[in-house]
Formats: sequence, C-alpha cells, structure tokens
Amino acid sequence: MDYFGHKNENFRKHQWKMLFAVMFCYLFYYTGRQNFGWAIQGISLEFNVTKQYIGWAGAAMLWAYGIGQFINGNLADKFGARRMMVIGGILSVIMNWATSFATAYWMIIVFWALNGFCQSLGWAPGSRLVANWWGGKERGKAFGFYVFAAGCSSILIYFLAIIMLDIYELDWRWLFRLPVLLLFLGCAVFYFVVRNKPEDLGFPAVQEDSKLIGIKEDETSIERYKVVLLNKKFILACVSIGFQNMARYGLLVWVPLYYLGTKLNESTNLWIALALPIGMALGTIFFGQLSDRVFKSNRSKPIALSMGLAGLVILLVYLVPKENLLGGLMLMFAAGFLVYGPQSCYWPLSPDLLGVKRSGTGVGVMNTFAYGFAGAGEPFIGYLVDVGGEQNIVFVATAVMCFLSAIIILFVRR
Repeated sequence: MDYFGHKNENFRKHQWKMLFAVMFCYLFYYTGRQNFGWAIQGISLEFNVTKQYIGWAGAAMLWAYGIGQFINGNLADKFGARRMMVIGGILSVIMNWATSFATAYWMIIVFWALNGFCQSLGWAPGSRLVANWWGGKERGKAFGFYVFAAGCSSILIYFLAIIMLDIYELDWRWLFRLPVLLLFLGCAVFYFVVRNKPEDLGFPAVQEDSKLIGIKEDETSIERYKVVLLNKKFILACVSIGFQNMARYGLLVWVPLYYLGTKLNESTNLWIALALPIGMALGTIFFGQLSDRVFKSNRSKPIALSMGLAGLVILLVYLVPKENLLGGLMLMFAAGFLVYGPQSCYWPLSPDLLGVKRSGTGVGVMNTFAYGFAGAGEPFIGYLVDVGGEQNIVFVATAVMCFLSAIIILFVRR
C-alpha cells in the first residue's frame, strides 16, 4: 500500500495522532509568553518605568527567542521534537514563576529574556515533526492546523488574563503563575504520545525528491546552515515574515494596553481584545487550506493578499473609537484573521524550498528573522506611545508593517 497516497489507514491514524499531539502541546505554550502584554500596565505602575522601557523587556524576550530558534532549529534536525519541546516547556514555567517574584525591573528583563530562550525549544522542533509526518501536497493543511493551535493558545491566555484582571482583579504577578501551569499538562501528554518520525513506528519515511534539492544523507550542521542562508528566495520570505511578526506582536502586546486604559481600573470594553486571537486562530485554518487547494501550494500569493488587506483593516481600527463595541469586535477579529492567518503559508516554505531534512534548520532561521524584527518593534512602538501620548498609534505602525510584508513576499516563488 502507498501510505503517501493515504491508502494505509493505520499510517493515516498515526499521522493525525502526531499532529494533534503537537497541537495539544503548543496549545499551552503561549501561556508562558503572551501573558506579558496583560502585565504591562501593572509592571509600569509598580516599577515606575515608561512604555519604551517596557518594550525593551519584550524585545529581550523576543530576541532571546530568535537566537534560540537559530540554534534549536538545527538541533531539531538532529535530535527531534519529543524531548526538546518538553524541556523547553518545563523551563519556561520555571522562568515565568521567577519573573513573577521580581523585586526590580532589571530582574524582569533578565528572567523574561531567559524565558524567551526556553520558549524557543518549541516551535521549530514541532515544525520538523509536522514536516516528518506530512508530505508536500498536504503540508499547508498540516501547518494550518499546527498554527491554529498556536492561535488558540493566544485565545486561551487572553481569556484567562481577562478573567484574572477584570473579574477576580488579581495582581499582575499571577499572570505569570497560574496560566503557565497548563504547559505542564501539554508537555506530559506530548511526551508519552508523540514519535519524531514515521520510521519510529515502522513506517517508511515521507517521500521527497532529494535529488532535486540536493540533500545528502550525511549533511553537516554547517552545510545545512550554508544552504539555508544562501537561498535568496527563502531569505526574502524570512524578511517578509519579519514584518508580519512585527505587526502580529505589535497587536498582541499593545492591544491589551489600549483597551486597559491609562489605569487598571479604567478599562473600556476589555473583552473586545479577545476578538483578536480568535480571528488569528481561525485565519490559520483558512489560509492553510487556501494555499493547498486554491493556489496549488503557492504560498506567496495568499500571504500577499492577506497582509495587504490586513494593513487596510488595521488602519480602520485606528479610525474607529474604542468605545464602539460592535465595530471594535468586527475589526479586531478581521485584523487577527488577516495578520496571523498567513503564518500557515510561511512555515511550509521551509520544507518546500529547502527539503524536509533541512526544515528544522529553515524554520529556526525563519523564526530568528521573525522574532528579531518583532523584538525591534516592541521598544519602537513603546517609544511612539510615550512621545505621542496616544495608544492607538500602534495601529498606524502595524499597518505599515503589513504593507511591507505583502510587497516583499511577492518576490518569492517556489
């Protein structure tokens, strides 16, 4: 039976099982990373620091995450996802708790940067696992589900944070203590269920045209990095996702501040913010299917379409008053849907352009660009908020980032 053609029901069952296992684990990963945006106001008031300096804490985490991705993506090609994702998750829980007990602002920066590195053990290894189990014709769909889990992780932390702040009125420190405990559960299930590749369960490897892309069986780490970094199309895609992630984190980190108001007890329509991650999660499923079925595995066209529309929608958010509940909900949902949805098209570019055996390294390099750009955007947006005194300036900045991402990806062809 040709399981690559999906005639082997036993393989098909395990294929979905592995995908759902990595999705379940990553569902809880953002509880240890995207909680920071909800803590900004409390940290700023307690330690008396400006929004720009708060942005530098976010930048430290994102840059440490990006550096870790550059390293851990290659390690994923060597050692697999099973151990790396679990180790990263457990260490992230520890760093979140350490952050919650900080008594000075410099301690928050240090612990949060360390947390960024720990978090970097998740995405690239998980992406390599997805590439190991899913062939090119269905890779957009598979990555769409994987990115959907990440989007749902954003929904989860937003939902928990709103409940903790708006209903139970807990201190900001608890944002780093309670939600992240769910990551233990995700890591435990993942470790006992998942296997790194089909060969571990007696199935043949997913077939790729290794001769076409020139992959050697004994390729060294240096050789992998060289091939990845010299692929011009792939690097252009990395720059494009850099601006996309700049916009994404510009929204995820600063939208909570926008709806919280100037003080914690002056929040306005706080639940509007929840529409952002809900739109993000649903967008990933849509665009993953779109790239496979409508654009025949062409990833650049749906990315350009989505990011261009995202820029326009975000400009509308800037113009609509935050007291407008219905308009805010619709626009925030659309912004999330369009900004994050194309991520399910970006990640398949790694195995598409580089081959499955380099996909971990490729995803790691791509995420290094993504979070390097995102890290630069955090203090920049914080500076704009401090100087202009208007928190909605975040929407102008992120709209420009979306337009740049859309233009650059047009130069990428498989």
